[in-house]
Amino acid sequence: MNRLKAASSPYLLQHRDNPVHWWEWGPEALAEARRLNRPVLISIGYAACHWCHVMAHESFEDPDVAAVMNELFVNIKVDREERPDVDHVYMSALHLLGEPGGWPLTMFLTPDGEPFWGGTYFPKEPHFGRPGFVGVLREISRLYHTEPERILKNRDAIKQNLTRVDRSDGGILGLADLDRMGLRLSELIDTENGGLQGAPKFPNPPILEYLYRYAGRSGDEEAKRRFLLTLERMALGGIHDHVGGGFARYSVDERWLVPHFEKMLYDNAQLLELYALAYAETGRALFRDAAEGIGAWLKREMTLPEGAFASSLDADSEGEEGRFYVWSLAEIRAILGDEDASFFARVYDITEEGNFEGHNIPNRLISGEAPPAVEKRLAAMRAKLLERRVSRVRPGLDDKVLADWNGLMIASLVRASPLLGRPDWLGLASQAYRFISESMSRDGRLGHSWRGGALIFPGFALDHAAMMRAALALYEATSEAAYLRDAQSWRDALLSEFVVEETGCLAMTAQGADPLLVRPQPTHDDAVPNANGVFAEALVRLAQITESQDDLQQASDILDHLVGVARSAPLGHTSILNALDLHLRGLSILVTGDDAEALFETALKTPYPDRSVRRLRGDEVLDDNHPARALAASGPQAQALVCAGMRCSLPVTDADGLMARVAEMLMPEQGHSAASGD
Repeated sequence: MNRLKAASSPYLLQHRDNPVHWWEWGPEALAEARRLNRPVLISIGYAACHWCHVMAHESFEDPDVAAVMNELFVNIKVDREERPDVDHVYMSALHLLGEPGGWPLTMFLTPDGEPFWGGTYFPKEPHFGRPGFVGVLREISRLYHTEPERILKNRDAIKQNLTRVDRSDGGILGLADLDRMGLRLSELIDTENGGLQGAPKFPNPPILEYLYRYAGRSGDEEAKRRFLLTLERMALGGIHDHVGGGFARYSVDERWLVPHFEKMLYDNAQLLELYALAYAETGRALFRDAAEGIGAWLKREMTLPEGAFASSLDADSEGEEGRFYVWSLAEIRAILGDEDASFFARVYDITEEGNFEGHNIPNRLISGEAPPAVEKRLAAMRAKLLERRVSRVRPGLDDKVLADWNGLMIASLVRASPLLGRPDWLGLASQAYRFISESMSRDGRLGHSWRGGALIFPGFALDHAAMMRAALALYEATSEAAYLRDAQSWRDALLSEFVVEETGCLAMTAQGADPLLVRPQPTHDDAVPNANGVFAEALVRLAQITESQDDLQQASDILDHLVGVARSAPLGHTSILNALDLHLRGLSILVTGDDAEALFETALKTPYPDRSVRRLRGDEVLDDNHPARALAASGPQAQALVCAGMRCSLPVTDADGLMARVAEMLMPEQGHSAASGD
């Protein structure tokens, strides 16, 4: 019996009609495996995953393959986005087997959930140098029943390694250390195409933010050039949806030309704020248009009736990856007419032969940017193509609401809004925030995934950390005290429910959550920044806003520990190092007095990696330890004070003066010391 018909996950529902006797993850499935003395096959994927669809069509929809699965295994299907904890445990097990990983993840477990072997995509028949799936199933079942000692040996080795966690080495890092790492990172950037060298190419937003921070901190113009080059080549490449806005998951080549066509909320959330930073740095229309395209796509295709944001768009439509996004020259002629089509084709690399498997992926890697008048003409053409594209069979929308990914997008919209002059994005962010805080929260704790009224609760560490950061971004932008209270509530939940006392790191799962084989405590960044890094940044921002002694100490203590973890593999922990940079050199801008809107708006236009902002309302008082306490109480005159650590500037009373003061205090220093982060 297939038990997925009652699932809430769109990915699981894609498999509800398979002849496989699927179970959802849970103790009932493992109990069934123990009762039958069968190994468990766990298949983990997500709704937008192309190779997940391929394996489903080849094997899970085939009655003969399903019959073997049902006879020999208890079969569990998991949505990795719904249960990132389950995915992390078994993906880590696959890595321990020497496999690079990916989805679909296909793992074989004992009836107690202990992994002993696995892989990713298995073709139905032997292909691509991989064994056929049915042959794998029969051999695994044979080994389980006839050579249990081999199974137990693998199980024990994997389980022993899964219990290891990253621990702090007790070392410290200062600005000079961050600069050395920044220089090394800059040297790893592809000087022709941007991004890390080689293929496939992923955006890696936390790494790009680290490069941005390093370039600004050190004055390294070559590092800045490589940061901007990366964003430029992505914006010109086929990974960017030039017709509808937004970015695909990654590029399969080194030029950013051919995307893996799925579109994820988390990628676009992180890229939005980076493109806003690039526009603020350069004023280039290319960067503004890329950011505004993300915003337009988000509003048009990803905003749900409840106000929150959907998770992803599928790579496939009509059974073919990318079909929704590619064009023929004949189609473009039919829509635009011969003259405009010829012009559009020259700009966007459209040919009779196609630039990708007989089709055309619009890109501007050859033509580059154009004057404003030309861009205006092209915009009208793109609008016509978008209107036609709407009539195509759309890729599937995964419309579950994930608190962590929404938190990333909410903060990004708020941070990008003043840099691009888009106050409407603040409204888009606040309505998503309202839904999550009201519909996905219970007693100060968040759930993780919501769809159709079904809530997966409790949520994970990243849910609370990302929403804490989103709440602080909204507090900075609006000065509404409710956002600050929410941030403090989610901080308290993280400290009480997620911090593991023995290691000082956040576990993915809350105390008392469904038990897994191990309680995961990852610290490295993946496609999304790690919860520890997001939490560290949020704690630093909270401390800069309140200047409370307790908040300052808490941020410092967490960072002291996490920096000791990040030192061993800095490139995998850049979200932690970004938080450290904010802690060591971020400015706190305090705006007080009546009629201070101009000063407040100027403060918010200071790029978010360099500052935190607080607007002091009439009846609010500063913490006793706040370095600006005496100056801020001087009267009703509009003024701004810029603080670094426990030192504050004299008040400034006009926007130009504030900009000059911020620039002066952010000026790159020569010979950064390697002092502690305190």
